[in-house]
Amino acid sequence: MTDYFSIALPEDNIRAISSIGLAHIGDGVYELLVRTYLCAHGKATGKGLHRATVDLVRAPEQARRAQRILPLLTEAEQEVFRRGRNAHVHSIPQHASRAEYQQATALEALFGWLYLRGQRARINELFVCMMEE
Repeated sequence: MTDYFSIALPEDNIRAISSIGLAHIGDGVYELLVRTYLCAHGKATGKGLHRATVDLVRAPEQARRAQRILPLLTEAEQEVFRRGRNAHVHSIPQHASRAEYQQATALEALFGWLYLRGQRARINELFVCMMEE
């Protein structure tokens, strides 16, 4: 049985996934990290928890926080980030500019790529850096 919590796909399988596919996975990874962060730090409770999560996962906020990790990315990570940023998305939310949405998609693609490679520690390292105020 495949353990999808601890998956590590071969590079060829990961390369076959589109940037949008990587971002789709990364979106879930990022949201789970944000929810865990908020609960672990007592940042919000009850109804406020959902609002706090939404505030952190919106494209403008993701784009802002992604800027913090760009200098830390390896060459391979930078390439995945670029690929995600250049993905052809068909609709952009009203609350985000095209540039913000592209940056958020790039971040999600990077997190999806790292997740599929089994690099949980690297995801955590980048996430912690993003959440530092």
